[in-house]
Amino acid sequence: MELVVKSVSPETLKTATLVVAVGENRKLGVVATQLDALSGGAISAVLKRGDLAGKVGQSLLLHSLPNLKAERVLLVGVGKDAELGDRPFRKIIAGVLGTLKSLGGTDAALALDELVVKGRDSYGKNRLLAETLVDGEYQFDRFKSQKAEPRALKKITVLTIKAAQAEVQRAVTHATAIANGMAFTRDLGNLPPNICHPTFMGEQAKALGKEFKALKVEVFDEKKIKDLGMGSFYAVGQGSAQPPRLIVMQYNGGKKSEKPYALVGKGITFDTGGISLKPGAGMDEMKYDMGGAASVFGTLRAVLELQLPINLVCILACAENMPSGTASRPGDIVTTMSGQTVEILNTDAEGRLVLCDALTYSERFKPQAVIDIATLTGACVVALGAHTSGLLGNNDELIGQLLSAGQQADDRAWQLPLFDEYQEQLDSPFADIANIGGPKAGTITAACFLSRFTKNLNWAHLDIAGTAWTSGGKDKGATGRPVPLLTQYLLDRAKA
Repeated sequence: MELVVKSVSPETLKTATLVVAVGENRKLGVVATQLDALSGGAISAVLKRGDLAGKVGQSLLLHSLPNLKAERVLLVGVGKDAELGDRPFRKIIAGVLGTLKSLGGTDAALALDELVVKGRDSYGKNRLLAETLVDGEYQFDRFKSQKAEPRALKKITVLTIKAAQAEVQRAVTHATAIANGMAFTRDLGNLPPNICHPTFMGEQAKALGKEFKALKVEVFDEKKIKDLGMGSFYAVGQGSAQPPRLIVMQYNGGKKSEKPYALVGKGITFDTGGISLKPGAGMDEMKYDMGGAASVFGTLRAVLELQLPINLVCILACAENMPSGTASRPGDIVTTMSGQTVEILNTDAEGRLVLCDALTYSERFKPQAVIDIATLTGACVVALGAHTSGLLGNNDELIGQLLSAGQQADDRAWQLPLFDEYQEQLDSPFADIANIGGPKAGTITAACFLSRFTKNLNWAHLDIAGTAWTSGGKDKGATGRPVPLLTQYLLDRAKA
């Protein structure tokens, strides 16, 4: 679907559907008032019948109003608040899109510039609007024998004033790239594990490198992983017939002298738990355990599309965690790339085992900052649910930048403590560190484990176990988060 930004009078625009706002108690918005006057009071006459109260999410479709070039006018309820929050604003836009998709018109125009969203300027408001529209078009029917019917709607015009047109266009450009990145992330997360395995992830990286010539791609096989001394990473994948892959992608859009930013993604393409086998119920959803790697892919795609003037390194640690005669066992001790030894007490705490070696590998790029992203702990879902990602790290400035980016992108994170007291839970009598810290504070002790490998880095960790995937029922699937947060963080660094 194409998004176009224009500065024209709504009544002069020839379109299949013109969308305007109506407040609670049938209070006409600025544009609706103008259209009502032009149409001889046709809108207020309909509202007097009581068909639309103007509450958030309500809508009413009117046909062939006199003296207007639009074929239809869609009245949208926007509530009674002078300033909308992000959530009700998104609800309004998603409702509009749902209605427009059900109509036969090939285009529509949104005359909603008068809406005020709390804490957001014209750019921020329209970023949310455009992202909601483009992401709302996503569907995954690749494996359905009967595909979704093609929709008539092909273009939406966003109307604004002349003075704001450049900022609104910038918002639409950024939002489109972010939503495209989210779609890439969602596709990877939704693919079945018999297709999306570590080798496939490597192929996706190479395909991205062919699409965007500015991207350098390296894919390391299991021999190279072993030769690099990544004993922890290798141990996770050794039980599977699908060999592990370390994927390294470099984009140099900034000055040669500038140190890169690094994103490190957990790419467990299927997680049985290994010898520490998970319960069977719901295990099908463990195909999304590569959500961290998928979100790095999506963020990188957005950066490439926008050609941001930054240097970026993306490192994906991809493996399949399976039980077999060659799988690692509880009690095994492995040596990481950093030289530290790890006692594997639970093979289902595998994400940290692949990430620790990937984080050590990131040091060779001398990054300004490193962010790892992982569907790491069920404890994070218990703590924060599906709305907020967990955030921990060793650099207060970096943590603050990510919290701010999440707020701006409406893809929020929440900081959890990383106090030294929690480190003691990882003590092992046989190795330098154990890979689990017991039942208490599981999200924090997982980050404590990773912190042992990031002492030379400005590092933050995003636990997206609750936010990257919607669980259960017919609505289950990948969400595309935290691509908006990560892209916003990089937009801020690039000052784009």
